[in-house]
Order: sequence, then C-alpha cells, then structure tokens
Amino acid sequence: VQNSKLMFSQNFEADIISTVEFNYSGDLLATGDKGGRVVIFQREQENKSRPHSRGEYNVYSTFQSHEPEFDYLKSLEIEEKINKIRWLPQQNAAHFLLSTNDKTIKLWKISERDKRAEGYNLKDEDGRLRDPFRITALRVPILKPMDLMVEASPRRIFANAHTYHINSISVNSDHETYLSADDLRINLWHLEITDRSFNIVDMKPANMEELAEVITAAEFHPHQCNVLVYSSSKGTVRLCDMRSSALCDRHSKFFEEPEDPSSRSFFSEIISSISDVKFSHSGRYMMTRDYLSVKVWDLNMESRPVETHQVHEYLRSKLCSLYENDCIFDKFECCWNGSDSAIMTGSYNNFFRMFDRNARRDVTLEASRENSKPRASLKPRKVCTGGKRKKDEISVDSLDFNKKILHTAWHPLENIIAVAATNNLYIFQDKVN
Repeated sequence: VQNSKLMFSQNFEADIISTVEFNYSGDLLATGDKGGRVVIFQREQENKSRPHSRGEYNVYSTFQSHEPEFDYLKSLEIEEKINKIRWLPQQNAAHFLLSTNDKTIKLWKISERDKRAEGYNLKDEDGRLRDPFRITALRVPILKPMDLMVEASPRRIFANAHTYHINSISVNSDHETYLSADDLRINLWHLEITDRSFNIVDMKPANMEELAEVITAAEFHPHQCNVLVYSSSKGTVRLCDMRSSALCDRHSKFFEEPEDPSSRSFFSEIISSISDVKFSHSGRYMMTRDYLSVKVWDLNMESRPVETHQVHEYLRSKLCSLYENDCIFDKFECCWNGSDSAIMTGSYNNFFRMFDRNARRDVTLEASRENSKPRASLKPRKVCTGGKRKKDEISVDSLDFNKKILHTAWHPLENIIAVAATNNLYIFQDKVN
C-alpha cells in the first residue's frame, strides 16, 4: 500500500522519459528524456510544520545534456535522446553523473552557489572594467549571500568510440573507470581520460552476414572491480573476469536456461532476448528481464535461474498482434530494492509488477492520473484472461499497449520507487501513518 505523487507531465514526443536513476543516497533522482534533457529532483528535508513533506521530491535542476547531431560520413542523424544516466558516488559538495545518447557520453558536475563575490578592484559591480589609473585604493573582495543557484557544467565528453548505438553505461566499484556497451562492443574508460578507451568485448564477426546475436545490456559487479556481465539477444548472459585477459572474448561463466521444446514457436527467439541485467546489491545474484518474465540467477549456478517470475504471461496468446504493432521489441528494465528482497519491473496499460522474494508474493499496481492524488493508496490490479470477468478486473483485450512502463527505479535505502509512464513521472512510497 503506497502513497503516490505525480511529479511532472508534458505532452510532447521530446518529453517522453527514457531513463530514471536514483543517486547513491537516494536524495536525488535524475530523469532523461527523448529531447536530450536531464531533470534532477531533490528530496525535501523534514519540516516540522509539514510532517509529511519528507519524501517529496521537487525539481532541483534541469539542463540540456545532448543536442541532435548529424554524422556526415554515414549520413545518419544522431538523436539527442538520453539512453542512460549513472550517478558517481559523491566525493565532495558537488554531484557528478554520466549521461549518454546513442554515441556520446558526458560527465556532468552539478554544484550549488549561494554566495557571490563583491568589491573587485579591476571591475565595477556591473562587470565593466575600470580604468587602472582611477584605482587609488586596494579593496578586499567579500562574499555576499545570494539566491541559491544550481549549475550543471560538462566536465568531460567521451566521444567517437562507438560505431553502434550505446545501450548501457556502468560505473565500476573502483570509482575510477566505467564501461559503455553498444550492440557489438564493450569499451572500458577512465573517468579522467576522454581521448581513448579500451575495447574489452568485441562480438563483431568478420562477415556481418554471420551476425547471430547482439549485446543488449552490460553491468559491472557492485563490489568486484574485475567482474562484469553482459546479456544478449539470444537470452544468454556472459560473465567476464578482466584479470584473465585484456580482451574478454572468452567468458568465465555462461548463464542460459535450456529451452522447453514443447513451447517453441515463431516468437521464441524474440521473447527470449534479454532487455536488462542487474546485479543485486549484495553481488551474489543477478536479475535478467526478457519479454514475458524476470529471472533471478545465483552467480554460482549457470545452468538455470533460481527464481522465475512471470510478468505478464497472459500476453503469450497475444504475441502475434504484439509482433505486428512492434510492441514485442519493447525493452523493459528491472530493479532491486535496497535489501534485494523485492524486485520491480514494468508492463503495459501503465501497470508495473512487484515481486516479494521472501514471501513469494507478487502484486500488479497501476501508475495513472486517476490514482495519483497525494497520499492516495494504490489498489492491486488484476487482469482477466478469459471466462467471466470480475468487477475490479481488467480484460486482456482492453489493455492499452501505448501506455507502457519501461523505466523504473527503487530508492537504495527506503521503500520509495520512481516509475516513468511515457511522459509522466510517478513517485510512490510506503504508506506513512
């Protein structure tokens, strides 16, 4: 049971949210959109006059991260859409984040200014230079308080390293390096060095006609800086150890669930493609999301997942029409809660699914304007697959496939979740009595 708050909503194609990410403390929440903008929300501190204000997120900073570009050599437009945002651990008063579109990764610094210097010797208060001959006394500039300004400035630009579209970035646990992955290659970068990166995975065949699979997502292990995983369009996950060789073409572990021959169909390969892979915070497990399910794998067991959670199994009979309207290629993300005891992922009709791993319970909730009044409780939703429909159930045939929740994020320490429903951002939290 949760409270909801509709954060912001606009009605343009450019405002469709394309990524959502909490920082390490959970006090900041960043969203990226199709228009290349990054909007950062900050959590309000507790206020005695408004006891419920703790947990409310308000706009902290908005800036244009990427602009549309044109590749003249390939005659290709590079869209400004933000594919991923990843925060760096906070080292000082400023915050740093990485944002990427299809080709270029940028490191942004977000800092606050609430004082300004006054009383310069060589220029007037309005900024004009003074005549040096008229300066008769030496002044000591002083700092005066001013309204708080939040500035976002690009500190590094990592470009020209990817031939194909970037689908993932992941900051290493050493906090000095990060990886970026496109359809066929994974590169390793140092945060201080922009003019070169090391190619650590290369799946490109000598003859492109032999191309059988592509990389769909990649992530570093949360504690072991030498371990990374990447998933493929064939439903497999490879774990690589950078200590074994500089080029991780040979994987250390290979995770694949054997296919049941009886359920094989024309769509089997498409729906087995993994759209997201995430390590648990403990580093013991990883979670993969394919079209119909979420699987939890123990890193010590490659043969099959330890848990399989059906997200929307009722769509299996609708795969033909989902193929025709291209929804079958939607890439749903998934996320863990702070203690790894629950997982969350999105579905259609603005539904999202939560699975409690300990109690073996699951719930379907809806992010919609109707139930987004502050402090309104979310009611579980049920989908009716056939036969007589109960009063509070919704029929499979009336689901809206244009309303889809692809991007979700869970606060690292508390039960607060962010859910992006096309161009609306919802924040839900545990019911506060």
